[in-house]
Amino acid sequence: MTRNRFWLLLFCLILNACRSLPNLDDRETSLYIPTQSAPRLEQALNLPAATSEASAPQPPETESGDDQNTVYLNTAYPADVQLLNSARAAYHARTVVLDNAAVSIDAQYYIWRDDTSGLALLQKLWQAAERGVRVRLLLDDNNTHGMDAILSALNSHPNIQIRLFNPFLYRKWRFIGYLTDFSRLNRRMHNKALIADNRVSIIGGRNIGDEYFDIHREHTFADTDVMVSGAIVPQISQDFDRYWQSHSAYPLERIVRLADIAAGLERLKSSLHPSAADSADDDASALRLIPHIRAATELISDDPAKALNRRTRVDIAESMQAALGEPKREIYLVSPYFVPTRTGIQVFRQLGGQGVRTTVFTNSLNATDVAAVHSGYTRYRRALLHAGVQLYEFKGDTAVKGLRDRGLTGSSITSLHAKTFIVDQERVFIGSFNLDPRSARLNTEMGLVIHSPALAQLMQGELQRTAESGAYHVRLDPQGRMQWYDPQTQSASPKEPDAPLWKRLLSKIFSWLPIERLL
Repeated sequence: MTRNRFWLLLFCLILNACRSLPNLDDRETSLYIPTQSAPRLEQALNLPAATSEASAPQPPETESGDDQNTVYLNTAYPADVQLLNSARAAYHARTVVLDNAAVSIDAQYYIWRDDTSGLALLQKLWQAAERGVRVRLLLDDNNTHGMDAILSALNSHPNIQIRLFNPFLYRKWRFIGYLTDFSRLNRRMHNKALIADNRVSIIGGRNIGDEYFDIHREHTFADTDVMVSGAIVPQISQDFDRYWQSHSAYPLERIVRLADIAAGLERLKSSLHPSAADSADDDASALRLIPHIRAATELISDDPAKALNRRTRVDIAESMQAALGEPKREIYLVSPYFVPTRTGIQVFRQLGGQGVRTTVFTNSLNATDVAAVHSGYTRYRRALLHAGVQLYEFKGDTAVKGLRDRGLTGSSITSLHAKTFIVDQERVFIGSFNLDPRSARLNTEMGLVIHSPALAQLMQGELQRTAESGAYHVRLDPQGRMQWYDPQTQSASPKEPDAPLWKRLLSKIFSWLPIERLL
Protein backbone atom coordinates (compact mmCIF):
# COMPACT_ATOMS: atom_id res chain seq x y z
CA MET A 1 0.00 0.00 0.00
CA THR A 2 1.37 3.40 -1.02
CA ARG A 3 1.70 6.18 1.50
CA ASN A 4 -1.04 8.24 -0.18
CA ARG A 5 -3.49 5.36 -0.07
CA PHE A 6 -2.65 4.74 3.56
CA TRP A 7 -3.39 8.32 4.52
CA LEU A 8 -6.59 8.34 2.47
CA LEU A 9 -7.84 5.22 4.22
CA LEU A 10 -6.87 6.63 7.61
CA PHE A 11 -8.68 9.88 6.79
CA CYS A 12 -11.83 7.98 5.83
CA LEU A 13 -11.73 5.93 9.01
CA ILE A 14 -11.38 9.08 11.10
CA LEU A 15 -14.30 10.68 9.31
CA ASN A 16 -16.43 7.59 9.82
CA ALA A 17 -15.60 7.56 13.50
CA CYS A 18 -16.71 11.18 13.79
CA ARG A 19 -20.15 10.46 12.39
CA SER A 20 -22.64 7.73 13.09
CA LEU A 21 -26.25 7.06 12.21
CA PRO A 22 -28.69 8.96 14.42
CA ASN A 23 -30.71 7.26 17.13
CA LEU A 24 -34.26 6.37 16.10
CA ASP A 25 -35.79 5.85 19.55
CA ASP A 26 -37.69 9.14 19.43
CA ARG A 27 -38.67 8.89 15.77
CA GLU A 28 -42.28 9.81 15.08
CA THR A 29 -44.62 6.86 14.64
CA SER A 30 -47.12 6.92 11.81
CA LEU A 31 -49.29 4.21 10.29
CA TYR A 32 -51.40 4.00 7.20
CA ILE A 33 -54.88 5.55 7.27
CA PRO A 34 -57.49 2.78 6.81
CA THR A 35 -59.65 4.67 4.30
CA GLN A 36 -62.49 2.51 3.01
CA SER A 37 -63.89 4.83 0.38
CA ALA A 38 -62.25 7.26 -2.00
CA PRO A 39 -64.95 8.59 -4.36
CA ARG A 40 -62.70 10.97 -6.29
CA LEU A 41 -60.06 8.33 -6.92
CA GLU A 42 -62.61 5.64 -7.70
CA GLN A 43 -64.34 7.85 -10.25
CA ALA A 44 -61.12 8.94 -11.95
CA LEU A 45 -59.87 5.37 -12.30
CA ASN A 46 -63.27 3.79 -12.91
CA LEU A 47 -62.67 1.40 -10.02
CA PRO A 48 -65.27 -1.11 -8.88
CA ALA A 49 -67.16 -0.03 -5.79
CA ALA A 50 -65.36 -0.77 -2.54
CA THR A 51 -66.71 -3.72 -0.54
CA SER A 52 -66.37 -4.70 3.09
CA GLU A 53 -63.58 -7.11 2.19
CA ALA A 54 -61.39 -4.16 1.23
CA SER A 55 -61.24 -2.82 4.77
CA ALA A 56 -59.70 -5.88 6.41
CA PRO A 57 -57.42 -6.30 8.16
CA GLN A 58 -57.07 -3.23 10.32
CA PRO A 59 -53.69 -1.60 10.89
CA PRO A 60 -51.48 -3.17 13.54
CA GLU A 61 -52.08 -2.19 17.15
CA THR A 62 -48.54 -2.87 18.37
CA GLU A 63 -45.67 -0.45 18.44
CA SER A 64 -43.62 -0.26 15.28
CA GLY A 65 -40.22 -1.81 14.73
CA ASP A 66 -38.50 -4.65 12.95
CA ASP A 67 -40.13 -7.15 15.27
CA GLN A 68 -43.52 -6.16 13.95
CA ASN A 69 -44.48 -8.68 11.30
CA THR A 70 -48.21 -8.32 10.92
CA VAL A 71 -48.49 -8.35 7.14
CA TYR A 72 -50.39 -11.39 5.97
CA LEU A 73 -47.92 -12.69 3.43
CA ASN A 74 -48.77 -15.67 1.25
CA THR A 75 -52.46 -15.08 1.85
CA ALA A 76 -54.62 -14.46 -1.21
CA TYR A 77 -56.98 -11.49 -1.28
CA PRO A 78 -59.40 -10.45 -4.00
CA ALA A 79 -58.15 -7.64 -6.19
CA ASP A 80 -59.09 -5.74 -9.31
CA VAL A 81 -56.00 -5.76 -11.55
CA GLN A 82 -54.97 -3.59 -14.51
CA LEU A 83 -51.82 -4.43 -16.45
CA LEU A 84 -49.63 -1.37 -17.13
CA ASN A 85 -47.50 -2.72 -19.91
CA SER A 86 -46.69 0.44 -21.85
CA ALA A 87 -44.46 3.18 -20.52
CA ARG A 88 -46.97 5.94 -21.15
CA ALA A 89 -49.82 4.05 -19.47
CA ALA A 90 -47.58 3.57 -16.44
CA TYR A 91 -46.91 7.30 -16.28
CA HIS A 92 -50.58 8.17 -16.82
CA ALA A 93 -51.59 5.86 -13.99
CA ARG A 94 -49.27 7.57 -11.53
CA THR A 95 -50.37 11.07 -12.51
CA VAL A 96 -54.06 10.21 -12.14
CA VAL A 97 -53.48 8.48 -8.79
CA LEU A 98 -51.52 11.43 -7.39
CA ASP A 99 -53.94 14.02 -8.78
CA ASN A 100 -56.99 12.34 -7.24
CA ALA A 101 -55.76 11.12 -3.86
CA ALA A 102 -57.81 12.76 -1.11
CA VAL A 103 -56.50 11.29 2.18
CA SER A 104 -53.05 9.72 1.92
CA ILE A 105 -50.19 8.87 -0.43
CA ASP A 106 -47.50 6.36 0.50
CA ALA A 107 -44.63 5.72 -1.91
CA GLN A 108 -41.42 3.71 -1.71
CA TYR A 109 -38.90 3.54 -4.55
CA TYR A 110 -35.38 2.41 -5.26
CA ILE A 111 -34.90 5.25 -7.76
CA TRP A 112 -36.75 8.57 -8.02
CA ARG A 113 -34.87 10.80 -10.46
CA ASP A 114 -34.98 14.59 -10.60
CA ASP A 115 -35.55 14.59 -14.36
CA THR A 116 -38.62 15.63 -16.33
CA SER A 117 -40.99 12.92 -15.13
CA GLY A 118 -39.46 12.68 -11.65
CA LEU A 119 -39.83 16.42 -11.02
CA ALA A 120 -43.36 16.38 -12.42
CA LEU A 121 -44.39 13.62 -10.02
CA LEU A 122 -42.62 15.30 -7.08
CA GLN A 123 -44.60 18.42 -7.86
CA LYS A 124 -47.80 16.37 -7.80
CA LEU A 125 -46.83 15.14 -4.32
CA TRP A 126 -46.51 18.79 -3.26
CA GLN A 127 -49.85 19.68 -4.83
CA ALA A 128 -51.49 16.74 -3.03
CA ALA A 129 -50.03 17.94 0.26
CA GLU A 130 -51.36 21.43 -0.45
CA ARG A 131 -54.90 20.07 -0.67
CA GLY A 132 -54.50 18.30 2.69
CA VAL A 133 -53.29 14.84 1.67
CA ARG A 134 -50.76 13.20 4.00
CA VAL A 135 -47.71 12.17 1.97
CA ARG A 136 -45.06 9.67 3.10
CA LEU A 137 -42.14 9.10 0.74
CA LEU A 138 -39.56 6.38 1.44
CA LEU A 139 -36.54 6.42 -0.88
CA ASP A 140 -33.53 4.19 -1.03
CA ASP A 141 -30.64 6.58 -0.52
CA ASN A 142 -28.36 4.96 -3.09
CA ASN A 143 -29.84 7.04 -5.90
CA THR A 144 -30.61 10.40 -4.28
CA HIS A 145 -27.23 12.01 -4.97
CA GLY A 146 -27.71 15.70 -5.79
CA MET A 147 -31.34 15.73 -4.60
CA ASP A 148 -30.88 16.90 -1.00
CA ALA A 149 -32.18 20.40 -1.72
CA ILE A 150 -35.38 19.40 -3.49
CA LEU A 151 -36.12 16.56 -1.06
CA SER A 152 -35.59 18.91 1.87
CA ALA A 153 -37.94 21.40 0.24
CA LEU A 154 -40.61 18.73 -0.04
CA ASN A 155 -39.96 17.59 3.50
CA SER A 156 -40.51 21.15 4.75
CA HIS A 157 -44.21 20.90 3.93
CA PRO A 158 -46.21 20.05 7.07
CA ASN A 159 -48.11 17.29 5.22
CA ILE A 160 -45.03 15.59 3.73
CA GLN A 161 -42.64 13.22 5.50
CA ILE A 162 -39.58 11.80 3.75
CA ARG A 163 -37.37 9.00 5.02
CA LEU A 164 -34.16 7.64 3.53
CA PHE A 165 -33.55 3.92 3.57
CA ASN A 166 -30.02 2.85 4.49
CA PRO A 167 -28.65 6.39 4.14
CA PHE A 168 -25.21 7.72 3.34
CA LEU A 169 -23.85 9.96 6.07
CA TYR A 170 -21.49 11.78 3.72
CA ARG A 171 -23.79 13.39 1.20
CA LYS A 172 -21.22 14.66 -1.31
CA TRP A 173 -18.40 12.11 -1.10
CA ARG A 174 -20.43 8.94 -0.90
CA PHE A 175 -17.48 6.76 -1.75
CA ILE A 176 -16.32 7.31 1.82
CA GLY A 177 -19.36 5.38 3.00
CA TYR A 178 -18.54 2.47 0.74
CA LEU A 179 -14.96 2.45 2.01
CA THR A 180 -15.93 2.46 5.67
CA ASP A 181 -19.36 0.80 5.79
CA PHE A 182 -19.60 -1.38 2.69
CA SER A 183 -21.47 -4.26 4.35
CA ARG A 184 -24.42 -2.04 5.22
CA LEU A 185 -24.47 0.18 2.16
CA ASN A 186 -24.25 -2.78 -0.22
CA ARG A 187 -27.77 -3.75 0.90
CA ARG A 188 -30.50 -1.70 -0.75
CA MET A 189 -34.28 -1.34 -0.78
CA HIS A 190 -35.22 -2.33 -4.32
CA ASN A 191 -39.00 -2.14 -3.70
CA LYS A 192 -41.31 -0.05 -5.93
CA ALA A 193 -44.82 0.75 -4.68
CA LEU A 194 -47.28 3.63 -4.78
CA ILE A 195 -50.42 3.58 -2.60
CA ALA A 196 -53.21 6.17 -2.57
CA ASP A 197 -56.06 6.44 -0.05
CA ASN A 198 -55.50 2.82 0.99
CA ARG A 199 -57.65 2.10 -2.07
CA VAL A 200 -55.33 1.65 -5.02
CA SER A 201 -51.70 0.67 -5.47
CA ILE A 202 -49.19 0.48 -8.34
CA ILE A 203 -46.53 -2.22 -8.03
CA GLY A 204 -44.01 -3.58 -10.50
CA GLY A 205 -40.55 -3.13 -11.92
CA ARG A 206 -40.60 0.59 -12.76
CA ASN A 207 -38.70 3.20 -10.85
CA ILE A 208 -39.48 6.89 -11.31
CA GLY A 209 -37.52 8.46 -14.16
CA ASP A 210 -37.72 9.40 -17.82
CA GLU A 211 -36.18 6.15 -19.03
CA TYR A 212 -39.04 4.20 -17.41
CA PHE A 213 -41.79 6.28 -19.01
CA ASP A 214 -40.45 6.65 -22.56
CA ILE A 215 -39.85 10.38 -22.06
CA HIS A 216 -36.09 10.20 -22.40
CA ARG A 217 -35.75 9.21 -26.05
CA GLU A 218 -32.10 8.15 -25.94
CA HIS A 219 -32.88 5.13 -23.77
CA THR A 220 -36.05 3.43 -22.57
CA PHE A 221 -36.69 0.52 -20.24
CA ALA A 222 -39.38 -1.95 -21.29
CA ASP A 223 -41.12 -2.81 -18.05
CA THR A 224 -44.33 -4.04 -16.46
CA ASP A 225 -46.47 -2.73 -13.58
CA VAL A 226 -49.92 -3.54 -12.29
CA MET A 227 -52.45 -1.24 -10.71
CA VAL A 228 -54.58 -3.02 -8.10
CA SER A 229 -57.53 -2.19 -5.91
CA GLY A 230 -59.52 -4.25 -3.44
CA ALA A 231 -58.65 -6.22 -0.33
CA ILE A 232 -54.99 -6.60 -1.29
CA VAL A 233 -54.32 -2.87 -0.88
CA PRO A 234 -54.46 -2.79 2.95
CA GLN A 235 -51.85 -5.56 2.89
CA ILE A 236 -49.59 -3.37 0.77
CA SER A 237 -50.25 -0.45 3.13
CA GLN A 238 -49.22 -2.56 6.11
CA ASP A 239 -46.09 -3.67 4.30
CA PHE A 240 -45.21 -0.04 3.66
CA ASP A 241 -45.55 0.59 7.39
CA ARG A 242 -43.07 -2.22 8.10
CA TYR A 243 -40.49 -0.45 5.97
CA TRP A 244 -41.42 3.03 7.18
CA GLN A 245 -40.91 1.99 10.81
CA SER A 246 -37.89 -0.24 10.19
CA HIS A 247 -34.47 0.43 11.67
CA SER A 248 -33.17 1.31 8.20
CA ALA A 249 -35.60 4.20 7.56
CA TYR A 250 -34.25 7.56 8.77
CA PRO A 251 -36.13 10.88 8.71
CA LEU A 252 -34.59 13.04 6.03
CA GLU A 253 -33.93 15.95 8.37
CA ARG A 254 -31.72 13.78 10.59
CA ILE A 255 -29.46 12.86 7.67
CA VAL A 256 -29.55 16.00 5.50
CA ARG A 257 -28.63 19.04 7.59
CA LEU A 258 -27.20 21.60 5.17
CA ALA A 259 -29.58 21.65 2.22
CA ASP A 260 -30.62 24.82 0.37
CA ILE A 261 -34.38 24.56 0.87
CA ALA A 262 -35.09 27.82 -0.98
CA ALA A 263 -33.28 26.55 -4.09
CA GLY A 264 -35.14 23.25 -3.80
CA LEU A 265 -38.51 25.02 -3.65
CA GLU A 266 -37.61 27.12 -6.68
CA ARG A 267 -36.73 24.05 -8.70
CA LEU A 268 -39.77 22.15 -7.48
CA LYS A 269 -42.15 24.88 -8.55
CA SER A 270 -40.46 25.68 -11.87
CA SER A 271 -42.30 25.07 -15.15
CA LEU A 272 -42.52 21.50 -16.38
CA HIS A 273 -41.47 20.02 -19.70
CA PRO A 274 -44.51 19.71 -21.99
CA SER A 275 -43.95 15.98 -22.59
CA ALA A 276 -44.57 15.27 -18.92
CA ALA A 277 -47.46 17.65 -18.45
CA ASP A 278 -50.24 15.86 -20.26
CA SER A 279 -53.84 16.64 -19.51
CA ALA A 280 -55.27 14.80 -16.52
CA ASP A 281 -58.43 14.11 -18.50
CA ASP A 282 -56.41 12.48 -21.27
CA ASP A 283 -54.53 10.40 -18.71
CA ALA A 284 -57.73 9.12 -17.12
CA SER A 285 -59.33 8.39 -20.49
CA ALA A 286 -56.34 6.31 -21.56
CA LEU A 287 -56.48 4.27 -18.36
CA ARG A 288 -60.17 3.48 -18.78
CA LEU A 289 -59.30 1.56 -21.94
CA ILE A 290 -57.18 -0.95 -19.99
CA PRO A 291 -59.33 -3.95 -18.99
CA HIS A 292 -59.90 -4.85 -15.33
CA ILE A 293 -59.20 -8.42 -14.25
CA ARG A 294 -60.65 -9.79 -11.01
CA ALA A 295 -58.23 -12.20 -9.38
CA ALA A 296 -56.98 -13.63 -6.09
CA THR A 297 -53.72 -11.80 -5.35
CA GLU A 298 -50.89 -12.39 -2.87
CA LEU A 299 -48.34 -9.88 -1.62
CA ILE A 300 -44.76 -11.15 -1.61
CA SER A 301 -42.33 -8.97 0.33
CA ASP A 302 -39.00 -9.19 2.09
CA ASP A 303 -38.67 -8.37 5.75
CA PRO A 304 -36.91 -4.96 5.92
CA ALA A 305 -34.52 -6.49 8.47
CA LYS A 306 -32.82 -8.09 5.48
CA ALA A 307 -31.13 -4.73 4.88
CA LEU A 308 -29.51 -4.99 8.31
CA ASN A 309 -28.02 -8.40 7.58
CA ARG A 310 -30.26 -9.88 10.22
CA ARG A 311 -31.95 -13.24 10.15
CA THR A 312 -35.20 -12.55 8.36
CA ARG A 313 -38.50 -14.25 9.00
CA VAL A 314 -39.73 -14.07 5.40
CA ASP A 315 -37.54 -15.22 2.53
CA ILE A 316 -38.93 -13.74 -0.67
CA ALA A 317 -37.71 -16.55 -2.91
CA GLU A 318 -39.40 -19.17 -0.72
CA SER A 319 -42.55 -17.04 -0.42
CA MET A 320 -42.68 -16.58 -4.18
CA GLN A 321 -42.25 -20.29 -4.81
CA ALA A 322 -44.99 -21.10 -2.33
CA ALA A 323 -47.37 -18.63 -3.96
CA LEU A 324 -46.59 -19.63 -7.55
CA GLY A 325 -46.67 -23.35 -6.75
CA GLU A 326 -44.72 -26.12 -8.41
CA PRO A 327 -44.90 -25.84 -12.20
CA LYS A 328 -46.44 -28.87 -13.87
CA ARG A 329 -46.23 -27.95 -17.57
CA GLU A 330 -44.31 -24.76 -18.27
CA ILE A 331 -42.78 -21.67 -16.75
CA TYR A 332 -41.83 -18.36 -18.36
CA LEU A 333 -39.19 -16.27 -16.57
CA VAL A 334 -38.49 -12.64 -17.47
CA SER A 335 -35.53 -10.99 -15.78
CA PRO A 336 -33.28 -8.23 -17.17
CA TYR A 337 -30.45 -9.33 -14.89
CA PHE A 338 -30.33 -13.11 -14.89
CA VAL A 339 -27.65 -14.89 -12.85
CA PRO A 340 -28.89 -18.47 -12.35
CA THR A 341 -25.93 -19.72 -10.23
CA ARG A 342 -25.06 -23.39 -9.93
CA THR A 343 -28.08 -23.98 -7.71
CA GLY A 344 -30.36 -22.56 -10.38
CA ILE A 345 -28.85 -24.83 -13.02
CA GLN A 346 -29.70 -27.84 -10.85
CA VAL A 347 -33.28 -26.61 -10.47
CA PHE A 348 -33.68 -26.17 -14.22
CA ARG A 349 -32.32 -29.68 -14.81
CA GLN A 350 -34.84 -31.09 -12.35
CA LEU A 351 -37.68 -29.21 -14.00
CA GLY A 352 -36.62 -30.53 -17.39
CA GLY A 353 -36.48 -34.06 -16.00
CA GLN A 354 -40.06 -33.63 -14.78
CA GLY A 355 -41.23 -32.60 -18.24
CA VAL A 356 -41.59 -28.90 -17.40
CA ARG A 357 -40.74 -26.56 -20.28
CA THR A 358 -38.75 -23.53 -19.09
CA THR A 359 -38.42 -20.36 -21.17
CA VAL A 360 -36.20 -17.47 -20.08
CA PHE A 361 -36.24 -13.92 -21.45
CA THR A 362 -33.32 -11.68 -20.55
CA ASN A 363 -31.31 -8.89 -22.15
CA SER A 364 -28.81 -9.49 -24.90
CA LEU A 365 -25.34 -8.06 -24.34
CA ASN A 366 -26.22 -5.25 -26.73
CA ALA A 367 -29.38 -4.37 -24.77
CA THR A 368 -28.14 -4.71 -21.19
CA ASP A 369 -27.19 -1.62 -19.23
CA VAL A 370 -24.97 -3.58 -16.79
CA ALA A 371 -22.33 -5.66 -18.57
CA ALA A 372 -20.91 -6.95 -15.27
CA VAL A 373 -24.23 -8.58 -14.33
CA HIS A 374 -24.60 -9.98 -17.84
CA SER A 375 -21.31 -11.80 -17.29
CA GLY A 376 -22.96 -13.72 -14.46
CA TYR A 377 -25.41 -15.02 -17.05
CA THR A 378 -22.97 -15.79 -19.87
CA ARG A 379 -20.92 -18.20 -17.78
CA TYR A 380 -24.05 -20.38 -17.35
CA ARG A 381 -25.57 -19.94 -20.80
CA ARG A 382 -24.29 -23.22 -22.26
CA ALA A 383 -25.30 -25.14 -19.11
CA LEU A 384 -28.80 -23.65 -19.37
CA LEU A 385 -29.12 -24.85 -22.95
CA HIS A 386 -27.94 -28.34 -22.01
CA ALA A 387 -30.56 -28.33 -19.23
CA GLY A 388 -33.25 -27.83 -21.88
CA VAL A 389 -34.00 -24.16 -21.13
CA GLN A 390 -35.30 -22.08 -24.03
CA LEU A 391 -33.27 -18.85 -24.03
CA TYR A 392 -34.39 -15.61 -25.63
CA GLU A 393 -32.30 -12.46 -25.48
CA PHE A 394 -34.03 -9.14 -25.95
CA LYS A 395 -32.63 -7.30 -28.98
CA GLY A 396 -32.83 -3.83 -27.52
CA ASP A 397 -32.78 -1.51 -30.49
CA THR A 398 -35.94 -2.40 -32.37
CA ALA A 399 -36.63 0.93 -34.00
CA VAL A 400 -34.77 -0.03 -37.17
CA LYS A 401 -36.99 -3.07 -37.44
CA GLY A 402 -40.15 -1.01 -37.49
CA LEU A 403 -41.47 -1.95 -34.06
CA ARG A 404 -43.15 0.45 -31.68
CA ASP A 405 -43.60 0.45 -27.88
CA ARG A 406 -45.62 -2.61 -26.98
CA GLY A 407 -44.54 -3.08 -23.40
CA LEU A 408 -42.04 -5.91 -23.48
CA THR A 409 -41.10 -5.29 -27.10
CA GLY A 410 -40.14 -1.72 -26.37
CA SER A 411 -39.13 1.05 -28.73
CA SER A 412 -35.99 2.82 -30.01
CA ILE A 413 -32.97 1.99 -27.85
CA THR A 414 -34.62 -0.17 -25.26
CA SER A 415 -33.50 -2.49 -22.49
CA LEU A 416 -35.67 -5.10 -20.86
CA HIS A 417 -36.38 -4.20 -17.21
CA ALA A 418 -39.50 -6.23 -16.37
CA LYS A 419 -39.43 -8.91 -13.68
CA THR A 420 -42.28 -11.30 -14.34
CA PHE A 421 -42.82 -15.05 -13.97
CA ILE A 422 -45.67 -17.06 -15.48
CA VAL A 423 -46.48 -20.58 -14.28
CA ASP A 424 -48.69 -23.02 -16.20
CA GLN A 425 -50.62 -20.15 -17.84
CA GLU A 426 -52.41 -19.73 -14.51
CA ARG A 427 -50.28 -17.69 -12.10
CA VAL A 428 -48.17 -14.57 -12.57
CA PHE A 429 -45.57 -12.76 -10.47
CA ILE A 430 -45.00 -9.05 -11.18
CA GLY A 431 -42.59 -7.09 -9.01
CA SER A 432 -39.03 -5.94 -8.36
CA PHE A 433 -37.30 -9.33 -7.97
CA ASN A 434 -34.53 -10.13 -10.45
CA LEU A 435 -33.30 -13.69 -10.84
CA ASP A 436 -29.89 -12.97 -9.38
CA PRO A 437 -28.02 -13.36 -6.06
CA ARG A 438 -28.39 -9.68 -5.20
CA SER A 439 -32.18 -9.86 -5.17
CA ALA A 440 -32.13 -13.11 -3.22
CA ARG A 441 -29.47 -12.25 -0.63
CA LEU A 442 -28.78 -8.52 -0.42
CA ASN A 443 -31.61 -6.25 -1.56
CA THR A 444 -35.14 -6.12 -0.22
CA GLU A 445 -37.74 -6.93 -2.88
CA MET A 446 -41.52 -7.09 -3.31
CA GLY A 447 -44.19 -8.04 -5.80
CA LEU A 448 -47.60 -9.60 -6.35
CA VAL A 449 -48.57 -13.13 -7.30
CA ILE A 450 -51.80 -12.96 -9.30
CA HIS A 451 -53.89 -16.09 -9.77
CA SER A 452 -55.44 -15.34 -13.13
CA PRO A 453 -55.36 -17.57 -16.23
CA ALA A 454 -56.62 -14.62 -18.28
CA LEU A 455 -53.71 -12.40 -17.24
CA ALA A 456 -51.18 -15.21 -17.52
CA GLN A 457 -52.25 -16.10 -21.03
CA LEU A 458 -52.30 -12.44 -22.08
CA MET A 459 -48.74 -11.89 -20.87
CA GLN A 460 -47.48 -15.18 -22.25
CA GLY A 461 -48.94 -14.32 -25.64
CA GLU A 462 -47.01 -11.02 -25.61
CA LEU A 463 -43.80 -12.84 -24.74
CA GLN A 464 -44.32 -15.27 -27.59
CA ARG A 465 -44.79 -12.36 -29.99
CA THR A 466 -41.61 -10.80 -28.63
CA ALA A 467 -39.79 -14.09 -29.24
CA GLU A 468 -40.83 -13.94 -32.87
CA SER A 469 -39.77 -10.37 -33.58
CA GLY A 470 -37.94 -8.68 -30.72
CA ALA A 471 -35.52 -11.29 -29.39
CA TYR A 472 -32.73 -13.62 -30.40
CA HIS A 473 -33.26 -17.32 -29.80
CA VAL A 474 -30.02 -18.65 -28.32
CA ARG A 475 -29.53 -22.31 -29.18
CA LEU A 476 -26.93 -24.98 -29.95
CA ASP A 477 -26.20 -25.98 -33.52
CA PRO A 478 -25.74 -29.67 -34.51
CA GLN A 479 -22.04 -29.39 -33.60
CA GLY A 480 -22.87 -28.10 -30.11
CA ARG A 481 -21.79 -24.52 -30.81
CA MET A 482 -23.88 -21.61 -29.56
CA GLN A 483 -25.66 -19.47 -32.08
CA TRP A 484 -28.03 -16.52 -31.95
CA TYR A 485 -30.97 -17.09 -34.27
CA ASP A 486 -33.08 -14.12 -35.36
CA PRO A 487 -36.60 -15.37 -36.17
CA GLN A 488 -37.37 -12.12 -37.94
CA THR A 489 -34.56 -12.39 -40.49
CA GLN A 490 -34.23 -16.18 -40.22
CA SER A 491 -30.47 -15.80 -39.88
CA ALA A 492 -28.03 -17.09 -37.26
CA SER A 493 -24.84 -15.62 -35.82
CA PRO A 494 -22.03 -17.47 -34.00
CA LYS A 495 -21.39 -14.47 -31.74
CA GLU A 496 -23.56 -12.08 -29.72
CA PRO A 497 -25.27 -9.86 -32.33
CA ASP A 498 -24.76 -6.10 -32.48
CA ALA A 499 -22.49 -6.14 -29.42
CA PRO A 500 -19.20 -4.30 -30.00
CA LEU A 501 -15.94 -6.15 -29.43
CA TRP A 502 -15.02 -4.13 -26.35
CA LYS A 503 -18.33 -5.00 -24.70
CA ARG A 504 -17.91 -8.71 -25.42
CA LEU A 505 -14.37 -8.61 -24.01
CA LEU A 506 -15.52 -6.74 -20.91
CA SER A 507 -18.28 -9.25 -20.25
CA LYS A 508 -15.81 -12.10 -20.71
CA ILE A 509 -13.34 -10.60 -18.25
CA PHE A 510 -16.07 -10.04 -15.66
CA SER A 511 -17.15 -13.67 -16.03
CA TRP A 512 -13.71 -14.76 -14.81
CA LEU A 513 -13.84 -12.64 -11.64
CA PRO A 514 -15.20 -13.96 -8.28
CA ILE A 515 -17.99 -11.39 -8.10
CA GLU A 516 -21.10 -13.55 -8.49
CA ARG A 517 -22.35 -12.95 -4.93
CA LEU A 518 -22.34 -9.20 -5.62
CA LEU A 519 -24.31 -9.35 -8.89
